[in-house]
Amino acid sequence: MFDLAVVGAGILGLAHALTAARRGLRVVVIDRDAQANGASVRNFGFVVVTGQAPGQDRARAARSRDVWVEVAQAAGIAVEHRGTILVARRHEAMALLEVFVEDGQAEDCRLLTRTELAALQPEIDADVMEGGLYSPQEVRVDSPLAIPRLTNHLARSYGVEFRLSTAVTGIAPPVVETSAGPVRAARVVVCPGDDLTGLYADRIKARRVTRCKLQMLRLADPGFRLRAGVLTDLSLLRYGGFAGLPQAAALRERLRAEQPDLLANGVHMIAVQCADGSLVLGDSHHYGPTPDPFGSEAVDGMILSEFAAVFGARPVAVTARWTGSYSSANVAAFRDAPHPDVRLVMVTSGTGASTGFAIGEETVAELFP
Repeated sequence: MFDLAVVGAGILGLAHALTAARRGLRVVVIDRDAQANGASVRNFGFVVVTGQAPGQDRARAARSRDVWVEVAQAAGIAVEHRGTILVARRHEAMALLEVFVEDGQAEDCRLLTRTELAALQPEIDADVMEGGLYSPQEVRVDSPLAIPRLTNHLARSYGVEFRLSTAVTGIAPPVVETSAGPVRAARVVVCPGDDLTGLYADRIKARRVTRCKLQMLRLADPGFRLRAGVLTDLSLLRYGGFAGLPQAAALRERLRAEQPDLLANGVHMIAVQCADGSLVLGDSHHYGPTPDPFGSEAVDGMILSEFAAVFGARPVAVTARWTGSYSSANVAAFRDAPHPDVRLVMVTSGTGASTGFAIGEETVAELFP
């Protein structure tokens, strides 16, 4: 008999397992796949704090960042780099960053002049930039390496049991019905990722959850090291802490005039670096209940064009391309209680790596007061 069964071995499921295991509970994690293969390993591994919507979202991100730092050391997960450089290509973007700082939201952040931007990351073409903002709040892990290492750490250090390649077909506490036979657990957490038609599909539908498809690329080592993750003007419109400010409207209007195709395809640019020097670059956003699995060369070109605008027209070798899919709704995340001993938990904003550990702590505290 387990204390907690977690359905889903992505980052959100692992976050719940970690919290419960740290409390001394006996935990089993069940997943239909043989290994994590969804959004948790297809993203940037970038734990973003600055720019999250003020209040709960930002608090969750700050707490999750702290847990990442703790568990990374214990699990042998490398923190590839820290911090964020927000590059302002336009006057309107710089004005928005200035208001963000004046508004008191930019904890420990500092505005950058062109000269300071060039000193921090010399490869940025600072001459055509307005300036920027540096945030020390973020950490970046390499998701395809971090998720398996976290899984191994949970099994080795806490005795968490993993039942992979196993589908959950029904839940009636204390019994979890699976394709490999019943599992008994006092309480259950379901983290379905972007599976909208499986367990508790009616409750997911009631939340008007859809899917978001994204495109990402890996670039060969450019011959330099990033001091931090790099974002641009387009990114400011995708994070609530910036987009929620009145001054974001002026930036949006200018981007509509100058980069309408990028806005229409939900393109912004995040560039992060791996231990081998390669860059992970993205991404785009297309929404629908079942997005097609095909990547668009035109969309990849838009992402690469933003990279070139920041780092100059240097030779770029694309070594990998992929698409991802995550759940999306008009809230960042939600927790539902289909049964007193069951919680359905979904991150519906693509911020699982940034907020998942804090959400896991909240859920476990609710189930095991």
